[in-house]
Amino acid sequence: MFSHRHKEQSSEASNRAYHRTVRICAAQSASSAHKIVASKMVAKEAIPLLTPHKMGQFELSHRVVLAPLTRCRSYANVPQPHAAAYYSQRATRGGLLIAEATGVSATAQGYPETPGIWTQQQVDAWKPIVDAVHRKGALFFCQIWHVGRVSTNDFQPDGQAPISSTDKQITPDAESGMVYSKPRQLQTDEIPLIVDDFRRAARNAIEAGFDGVEIHGAHGYLLEQFMKDSSNNRTDEYGGSLENRCRFAVEVIDAIVHEIGADRVGIRLSPFVDYMDCFDSDPHALGMYMVQQLNKHQGFVYCHMVEPRMAIVDGRRQIPHGLLPFRKAFKGTFIAAGGYDREEGNKVVADGYADLVAYGRIFLANPDLPKRFELDSPLNKYDRNTFYTQDPVIGYTDYPFLEGSNAE
Repeated sequence: MFSHRHKEQSSEASNRAYHRTVRICAAQSASSAHKIVASKMVAKEAIPLLTPHKMGQFELSHRVVLAPLTRCRSYANVPQPHAAAYYSQRATRGGLLIAEATGVSATAQGYPETPGIWTQQQVDAWKPIVDAVHRKGALFFCQIWHVGRVSTNDFQPDGQAPISSTDKQITPDAESGMVYSKPRQLQTDEIPLIVDDFRRAARNAIEAGFDGVEIHGAHGYLLEQFMKDSSNNRTDEYGGSLENRCRFAVEVIDAIVHEIGADRVGIRLSPFVDYMDCFDSDPHALGMYMVQQLNKHQGFVYCHMVEPRMAIVDGRRQIPHGLLPFRKAFKGTFIAAGGYDREEGNKVVADGYADLVAYGRIFLANPDLPKRFELDSPLNKYDRNTFYTQDPVIGYTDYPFLEGSNAE
């Protein structure tokens, strides 16, 4: 589980890590040339995942998306130079990358060493990272978030209580022993201030050079704490009915669209997920209501939804078509996420179930994932033990490449 101990790291160390990564990647590329016979056996016809797609104003060359992944390597909440190596490794011309969840304010934090975008220092630190991705010809969206009650007093300014839709504490995790602090329920007149934090973060993301933003409305964090009836016990205009519970999220969407334009805004939703004591009695109605709100903004660029848990049937994962009604209802690009592999991703694109497929852990471990999908090459195995460590290289930028892919 995450440690609350703050680790002091210097920019000099991060720069050394960056150059070390470059040397590692060059060595990997050279040494793998004689091993990869499959690289000469390019498929005659592109697989569905590797076909082009027009996402609003953006032209994508393939449909393999880097999902937003918390990596806990932004020391003191400031993005570091080694992130330029990490993201550019996974960038391909015409590909879409979504940056890790990035805090909108000092109260938005709940994990160690996660990036923010509420100060000028953070904005300036993001700029060379975004530039590195753009030099590879990829698109880069910044996921902006507020954790709400998924936090402790240790992460909050002056040790105050985390803020939320509710004052109900998350049930302690028996397996990990993690105990989140009791939250403070936001007063009605405070909510517009949080909306403005999201608006300002979106503006800052554009200033940093990002092509757009993804609003984090999933996985039990602040927006979802308002949306779902298990975590919203309010009696004001932000609680009770479905419309009221979604009001905060809709206000955030409206403010950001007004600030940077609908054609630069996406959102991630997880109506079926019950993460962090956050679930809803009617997830289908919740998801459909939110899609309808998105459709009110002409050109809203994408809706990124998390699949209901995949079932195991006869030893094989079966994808329940829980997202299909939302995909049909939404007018923009639809991104599906949920532990897909190559075969499953190709199928959902071919079937029209999703326009794009977001990959997390296997993209983390395979920086050249689109190339591996093209060649149907073996995949590196990811190491869970290094997902959230603060090392700037190990488990971050040292996963090996295939010959001739993205190692430069």
